[in-house]
Order: sequence, then C-alpha cells, then structure tokens
Amino acid sequence: MIPRARALLLLSLLSLALPGSVAHASGGTAAAWAQTAYRPGEVVVRMSDGRTRVRPVAGGRTVLEEAERLARRPDVASAGPNWIARASAFVPNDPGESGEPGGWQQTQWNLLPVTGIDAPAAWENLIAAGKPGGKGVVVAVLDTGVAYRNLGRKFRRSPDLAPERFRRGYDFVDDDAYPLDHNGHGTHVTSTIAETANNGIALVGIAYGARILPVRVLDRLGEGDSYSISRGIRFAARRGAKIINLSFEFSSTVRPGQIPEILGALRYARRRGALVVAASGNASATAVAYPARASDVLSVGAVTEHGCQAGYSNTGRNLDLVAPGGGPDAPLSSPSCRPDEPPGRDILQMTFLNSARRFGLPTGYVGTSMATPHVSATAALIVASGVLGDDPSPAQITARLKTSATDLGAPGADARYGAGLINAGRATAPDPASSPPAQ
Repeated sequence: MIPRARALLLLSLLSLALPGSVAHASGGTAAAWAQTAYRPGEVVVRMSDGRTRVRPVAGGRTVLEEAERLARRPDVASAGPNWIARASAFVPNDPGESGEPGGWQQTQWNLLPVTGIDAPAAWENLIAAGKPGGKGVVVAVLDTGVAYRNLGRKFRRSPDLAPERFRRGYDFVDDDAYPLDHNGHGTHVTSTIAETANNGIALVGIAYGARILPVRVLDRLGEGDSYSISRGIRFAARRGAKIINLSFEFSSTVRPGQIPEILGALRYARRRGALVVAASGNASATAVAYPARASDVLSVGAVTEHGCQAGYSNTGRNLDLVAPGGGPDAPLSSPSCRPDEPPGRDILQMTFLNSARRFGLPTGYVGTSMATPHVSATAALIVASGVLGDDPSPAQITARLKTSATDLGAPGADARYGAGLINAGRATAPDPASSPPAQ
C-alpha cells in the first residue's frame, strides 16, 4: 500500500491536462480523484488561445462537475482541479519533541541530508519499489534485549515498536525465550533501525518496515561474554536474519586467538548469507575493536552532527564506514570539526527511562553503538529495494554501501572515515542503467 502522502504526490504529478477533457490520473476516475488533494472551489482552465486561469466553482457544482462542464466549451483546451503537490519524499508525521506533525525532523538530524544519512530519499525509493521501510527484511539485534512485549508487571512494550514486526528471539543471558531489555540500550538501537513511522508517536526508524529478531546477549549492565555472543550470532543466522547488528565491542586488548568461538560464529553467519555489522569502538583508539575488526564484519565508526569524526570513535585501516553517532568532535584541523565548541546533539530514539515501564527520548546516547544501527537499517533497505537483486550477498551489500557513501576527510578511503558517511538515499536508488527511459 502506498502511504497517503506518497499517493497525493503521484496523482498530482500524473494529472496532466488533456485537450478537450478533464485532467486526470492515468486511468483515473472521479472516485480516484476524490482521494487526492486539490484546492476546493477552484478549477484550472486552459483556453484555446493558450491562456490559463483559475475559475471559481459556481452554481452549487462540485469541482469535478464544473471541470467537466467547462471542458465541453469550444474555447477551452482543458480544465481540471487545481492539484496540490507534496514534497518528493515521504515525510512521516511522527512529532518528535515538538509535538507537531513531522516534528521528528527537528530532532533526528541524523536522518536528514548533509551530516545525516538522507533517510527520506531512501524511504521514497523503497515506496517506489513496493517495499516501504524495508518491508520483510529480517534484522537481528544482539544487545541488552528489546522492549518488544509486555511481561508481568516489570516489563512493558515500547509504544513505538509494533509487536507484529518481531520474530521469536532468545535470551542467552537468562537462557529463556524472552529477550526483554534490562538496560535500555538494546531498545534504543532497535528503535533507530525499526521504530514505527507515520503513527503520530515519538520518532521514526530508518527501516520502519523491517522485521526484528531480538537476541539478548548483554546483561543489565551492558556486558556479555564471548560464549553467549557466539551462540547468539549462530542463532540469528539460523533463524534467517539477513542483517545482524552488534552494537558492542570487546576490550582493545582482546586478540583473535582469544575469541575463536566469536570468529567461528561470524564465519558461520557469513556462509549463511548474513551481513554482520558492528561498532568500531569508543576508546579513541587507532585500531578497530573486535568483533568489528574481524574480516567477516562490516565495521562502523561514528561522526557528529557537524560531519566530523567523533572524538571517541576508534579508527584504523579496518574501518569500513561511518554513520551518525553524535557527541563531541575529534580535535582535527578540518572545516567540519569544531572541537572547541559545544558538542553536537546526541542520537535520540524512544527507549525506557528509569525502569522498563516508562518510555521517553532520553539524552546521553552517543557512540559507535548508535552509529552501527544506521548502517544495519540502510543495509536492510538495500536488500528490500531490489537494486542488487532478490538475495544479495554480504559482499554485494557492503560494496553498495561503500560506493554510495559520501567521502569525508582525505580523498578516498582512509583510517578516520573508511569509505565515508553512508548515504541511504544513494544506496537505494535504482541504477541509471536499470531505470526506465525519460519520457
């Protein structure tokens, strides 16, 4: 189904005036017109001599009746409603902090163009592809759990996460079938990926049509062991996750020989066709932390609202891409970096506040953990868009993300920004060669 805002735009653009007839959408009828938007009480009339004027509707007739009547006149070339166009991108009505429809744009700088990922252009691409919000793609979130359902008196579902969009997950911390969030971090990450769009609540997720597989591998303190994490990765891959989000890191002292079970699980997920996306780390180190450093993982660093490397973000030759993580700029001599000024804004999403029963938009969430779900969600949109075929490989998705990214820092791939800042709009746009010819 095409969301209403999109339908209005399509019909307004297709409603071209035809000589001697009322302008209409392709194959349109009066019933179809009634669902579109045009100026009440006005008809646009193009005369046979080329002049165009707006005439008021008279005699108690409707706009369509008046247009039909005028179109029959011999001195009229065409007549039709005064159609109203909409901006050429899907703009959800979620209010953000302002309380006004569409107010999310004042809060979620990270989703807008320039220093964000240009999610509205991607949403438009996915609507055109018939897969709004990445509909159908399964994204596994391995984290502190997700507030995806009510359970007893202690746990409540986030009001902006639709329960029908969750697949049955698992809790590898408490070893049960209820991977509920005990911390808030996992719900925040999941909301960046898949918070419900256009429902008039809070903010919006990037892949708002994707399905989430919740897997709890971190405890209430945000800590998890390598055995539980490796089991969680294998579980997600077996359950059909196309994207696996890992918004956590091991200590920079951990070496590959110390986590063979993790590396084995990552290879297993890759063989199953899952793209694993992980945080580069928040230690301001010059080397990417594991698991992001592994060759079977897409590593993600963070940039700020100013488009600068975040001061905490790990860098290094294993860094693949960057995405919005918020917070302070790194002390770099670059026009986009302002280390002596107040930090840019955090990444806001709905999660719970001081208990798993109260929800809001808390501040304080910055880091490569926040950057990573931007990439996972964009990867899900790429898969759903069909620009790489029906079932692209992890390598194909990675290449698409990199070639469509906005280059930052030194020209080409570099240790600070990898291939650059992801651009969801470009990543999901049909290739020119596959697009229909211009009319």
